[in-house]
Amino acid sequence: MKKILISLLILALFAGCGDKNKDYLVKIKTKYGDMTVVLYDETPLHKKNFLELANSGRYDSTTFHRIVEDFMIQGGNVAEKENIREKEEDRIPAEIVDGIYHTKGSLAAARQGDASNPEKKSSASQFYIIDGMSWEFMTTDVRQLNQRMSALLQDTAYSDLLKQFQDLAQKRDNAGMTALSLANKELVEEKYNIDLSVDPSQYADAYHGIGGYPPLDGEYTVFGKVVDGLDVIDKLAAIETKRNPASGEKSLPLEDVYLTMEVIEMKKKEVTEKFGYTYSEE
Repeated sequence: MKKILISLLILALFAGCGDKNKDYLVKIKTKYGDMTVVLYDETPLHKKNFLELANSGRYDSTTFHRIVEDFMIQGGNVAEKENIREKEEDRIPAEIVDGIYHTKGSLAAARQGDASNPEKKSSASQFYIIDGMSWEFMTTDVRQLNQRMSALLQDTAYSDLLKQFQDLAQKRDNAGMTALSLANKELVEEKYNIDLSVDPSQYADAYHGIGGYPPLDGEYTVFGKVVDGLDVIDKLAAIETKRNPASGEKSLPLEDVYLTMEVIEMKKKEVTEKFGYTYSEE
């Protein structure tokens, strides 16, 4: 009976998708706060799949199982939760759209690498949300900044600054050390009479001011964006992690970060007014 009821609810949901004046957003709930995402009409296969999984409850009690600060948070492994193997036929054809980028807050589909997946098909359920590099980071010659900062810290006049870096290093807070370096960028520039700026024209306009992760563009399907709760991404990305024995990557959260989802029906006009998201003309 429960499965029948869920099926009827899903049918009702997609019967309403014919109304071009309304949309279905998804609220991703965690103990660190909630994120509301808009799903792009330009990626209909991914939008439909995500809504089906969210509305059926299959995403509930999955976790954000891979977290890399300044990169992304990944979750939604339904196959692991249900103790099944993801089938090849369940994977989603790529919908990589020109002009849709991996800006901060972007929702994209995880996938296997090109060697075993040359068509770039998306996982049947796993997704990631971009935390990404800050705009300041993207427009700074960080390598030279770090080199110059190391030299500057040899000067005893900057012992207080050195102590701040040492405290962060002891905590293994790499993001904190990067932020501290960027905060002292002007000091380094004045000290060594250099300009550490990088030409921002190499990045798409969409990245300006907000940042993101450009290396993934054209490789993975971006099918939505967080329109409310960007601060929650920061909180999740800052969760302490350990090395994943399977991959060797330091990305496995020390705690289980469970999520649940709620599908929200809204008029498109209301979405624009409330979240500032503008739909493409149909």
